[in-house]
Amino acid sequence: MTTIGVIGLGRIGAFHTETLSGLTGVDELVITDERADVTAAVAAKHGARAVDSVEALLSAGVDGVVVAAATPAHAELTLASVQRGIPTFCEKPIASTAAESARIAEIITGSGVPVQVGYQRRFDAAFAAAKSAVDSGALGTLHTVRSTTMDPAPPPMDYIRGSGGIFRDCAVHDFDILRWITGQQPVEVYATGTVQGDPLFTEYGDVDTAAVVVRFDGGALGLVSNARYNARGYDCRLEVHGFDDSVAAGWDQGAPLRNMDPGNEFPTGPAHNFFMDRFTEAFRTELAGFVEVAQGGPVRGATVADAVEVAWLAEAATESLRRGAPVALESVRKKVSNP
Repeated sequence: MTTIGVIGLGRIGAFHTETLSGLTGVDELVITDERADVTAAVAAKHGARAVDSVEALLSAGVDGVVVAAATPAHAELTLASVQRGIPTFCEKPIASTAAESARIAEIITGSGVPVQVGYQRRFDAAFAAAKSAVDSGALGTLHTVRSTTMDPAPPPMDYIRGSGGIFRDCAVHDFDILRWITGQQPVEVYATGTVQGDPLFTEYGDVDTAAVVVRFDGGALGLVSNARYNARGYDCRLEVHGFDDSVAAGWDQGAPLRNMDPGNEFPTGPAHNFFMDRFTEAFRTELAGFVEVAQGGPVRGATVADAVEVAWLAEAATESLRRGAPVALESVRKKVSNP
């Protein structure tokens, strides 16, 4: 019998509950949220057991916990689960800042309790195939990796106000993929951005469109493109270019682009509408992997160490945008260590 707990039943938590309810190997779900009515509704829909607090969930004999609450609660909830010795899946990020992420990761590593972090693109079939192609050596020396994330519309401005900015909220997925695909470590970041939409982005110190160049220690260059306004659909693509070959992921029939080449109808659509429909199978594979972790298996997804490195990248990109100049990753780490 494998029992999985889910803490937080907002958009992603309810989605994860639905996914988990259909997975072989999950015998029972125990769920909770601060809103009792939401907990009851999600429990009734998916046949889960509703409890009225985090403490009740952690005491319910769960074999694994999925932390899907709001970002500011991730660190506290993850540590509460780990301190009980319960394998944990934490949605990104594990904490609100890079320094806090590093502190939390150190505690988790010392505990020996497995923790998986929610970067689902690693479990997408096309992204995984691109990774295999790189690892096989078929592409030769890597020179350029392009990662794109564009949303159909911005999230609510109340969310933007507390999100930490486009690099901490959105680009972290691109940063994780760049590190994972290349197998190299970032050494320098240059980020720029503009606001052409809602002026509240400027008021909150954010941008609605951003571009980032990442230089890696192996010589590869990563190019990240992010946008909050892409009405044709949710655009998430990857290109990996080497001296010997090039591969792509996300160039499927749902890519939200109109092809201007005469006589070429690709992509035929319909366009992906949101990240949850684009990555439905990736989320399923990711959570199935976590169920195996809860049953005693190894973490196959992003680790807390990976999450910390991504957080440092986001920190460096945020500083680069502010300064209008390239920022070395090492300088950001030193600045935080020696304020």
